[in-house]
Amino acid sequence: MIQKLTEHDREKLQESLATSGQKVTAQREIVFAVLLAKRDHPTVEDVFQRARESMPGLSLATVYNCLETFVGCGLVRQVNHERESTRYCPNLAPHAHFRDEATGHVHDIELPPEIIQSLRSILPPGFNSETIEISFRGRSQETTARSTSN
Repeated sequence: MIQKLTEHDREKLQESLATSGQKVTAQREIVFAVLLAKRDHPTVEDVFQRARESMPGLSLATVYNCLETFVGCGLVRQVNHERESTRYCPNLAPHAHFRDEATGHVHDIELPPEIIQSLRSILPPGFNSETIEISFRGRSQETTARSTSN
């Protein structure tokens, strides 16, 4: 069962939705709670399965709509890796992603401010970045060790 949103997270949801003329609904609360409960960059289908534990009548279309609304009002970011399903990330701090090729799991990698500044400094003159998206792909040391020992 998904835990309810904290008061802080509910206020964040309400404020972000209000800026784009949207309102908080029970469905949006559940979907947002799912994203915050387990920060594992779920796909739409993952969110749908988890949210249905708390709201069995929830439709896949509603989950899609909630996630699109959250992306549009800046509550979550989409994480895309080539031809794979879009994943959703509620971590809005500057960070990179690492996709484990063996498991498919996506992990956040914190980027220190000096690295962000260094990356922005290499932009062509007259350009400013609004966001920086960095993705790493590879395998964990554990997965690599297992595959070489077989």
